[in-house]
Amino acid sequence: MTIRIHPHAQERMRERGATEEEVLETVKKGERFPAKFGRTGFRHNFPFGKRWRGKVYRTKQIEAFCAREEDEWVVITVLVKYF
Repeated sequence: MTIRIHPHAQERMRERGATEEEVLETVKKGERFPAKFGRTGFRHNFPFGKRWRGKVYRTKQIEAFCAREEDEWVVITVLVKYF
């Protein structure tokens, strides 16, 4: 199955500090959960240990919200949580 990242999701990734590699790994290996509008969410925690907007965080959590289209996942948007 292929994974395609929608331009809207690419923009959110840039704003929120997620990389394409992190998002792809989240969809491939992350925890799957139901989301609004029939979408599927994927969640994965990454070790971080870096500074984001003036504060150091140990963990970065990526949530990728996807739509299924034929034989691919389309990443619609991405949320990033730091803790």
